[in-house]
Amino acid sequence: MASWPACRAVALAKAGTPLELLCLASPEISVIFLNLNPALSASIYLENMETSSIPAPVSAPVITTVRSWNALCHASALLGVFVHFPGHLIPPLIVWLAKRGDSPEIDAHGKESLNFQISMLIYNVVAAVFCLVLIGFVFLAILWVLNAVFVIIASIHASDGKFYRYPMTIRFIQ
Repeated sequence: MASWPACRAVALAKAGTPLELLCLASPEISVIFLNLNPALSASIYLENMETSSIPAPVSAPVITTVRSWNALCHASALLGVFVHFPGHLIPPLIVWLAKRGDSPEIDAHGKESLNFQISMLIYNVVAAVFCLVLIGFVFLAILWVLNAVFVIIASIHASDGKFYRYPMTIRFIQ
């Protein structure tokens, strides 16, 4: 059976008052009007009828969007796998600066992510100094793995709507 989407026809009577007519449209037949008053002398124009559900107001905060930005505050630090120094620190900073005013949750997740990445940067500098004694290479490898694991855990928690506190973090940004 062919689908018959509804539309609305507005007829302007001689007096200028609009009269609504029910019409059905199909791909085979352009329009079928159901008019109970065949003596009506009117000019008719068509408008598509909205058949979808009512959209949510634009001002209402969408939980999934906030959760996505929370997760991105943490997950963007994984770019440090490809570009070491600026990749761990700059992307979370950009996300936090761009979105911190939208929600207090995004602000808190951004601060936590930045504090952890700054702490990891300090730990990496200390491990680099220990590279002169050759033990620093082991520390660097451990720090790299811990950074990736904690960032992934924090991203998962953030996407679930939970706040994650990184271990070994110095709280520079309050």
